[in-house]
Order: sequence, then structure tokens, then C-alpha cells
Amino acid sequence: MIFKVLYQENRAEVPVRENTKSLYVEASSEREVRFHLKDRNYNIEFIQLLEGSHLEYEQASENFEVESLD
Repeated sequence: MIFKVLYQENRAEVPVRENTKSLYVEASSEREVRFHLKDRNYNIEFIQLLEGSHLEYEQASENFEVESLD
């Protein structure tokens, strides 16, 4: 499954919408995504499962690059 992670790069800073970044991750569950990203200094705002037409829309973006958590 493909998940879209919305995050801030620095956990200590107050979240600002303009600084929100996104990351696409292949994992079996949201819990697995959180587990593998816990060592990064990210302030994770939201994790969304992408499927169907929403996944197709995201894949059409030039910034779409899936990171594997193996």
C-alpha cells in the first residue's frame, strides 16, 4: 500500500502550513510507516492511505517518488 505522509522537517518548531512537506511511502500499515519514520526528526501531521483515483492523481505529479521502508 502507498501512504502519503505530511510532515514538518523539525519536530521542535511550530507547524506552518507553508513549510509542510510530503513523502510517499510503501508499507503495509500506518503503524509501520510511523515506526520506520520515528528516528527522523519529523513532526508528522497526517498519514493518508492512497488508493484508487486519488493514487492515480498523486502518481501524475512530477514529485511522486515512493520510498520503500525495507
